[in-house]
Amino acid sequence: MNKFRNVPTVIDGHRFPSKAEANRYAHLKLLVRAGEIKDLKLQPKCALRVNGELIGNYIGDFEYIETNTNTAVLEDVKGMATPIFKWKAKHLKAQYGIDVRIVK
Repeated sequence: MNKFRNVPTVIDGHRFPSKAEANRYAHLKLLVRAGEIKDLKLQPKCALRVNGELIGNYIGDFEYIETNTNTAVLEDVKGMATPIFKWKAKHLKAQYGIDVRIVK
C-alpha cells in the first residue's frame, strides 16, 4: 500500500496502481466493445518542454477517441489532485492545448 492507500490491481496483465484506475480500465473496455470509444491507450506520455528543453513528462492513465465526436480524450483517475499533477496539467494545456479529463 502506498501513501494514498491505493491497492494495486491487475487486469489483463496490466498492473494498475489503484482499484479505481483498474475499474476505469474495465469500464473503458466495455465502451470500446460498444463502439463508443476507440484507440484506447494506457499510460500515454507527453514530453513537457520549456524553450525546447525537456523538463519532465506527463504520463496520463488513458487516452482514447470518442467515436460520436471524433474527439481525443486524455484521462487521469484521481482521488486527490496533487500540486505536481495540477502543475503538469497546466503545462500540458499551455504547451499542447490539451485538457486532462479527471475521473474520480
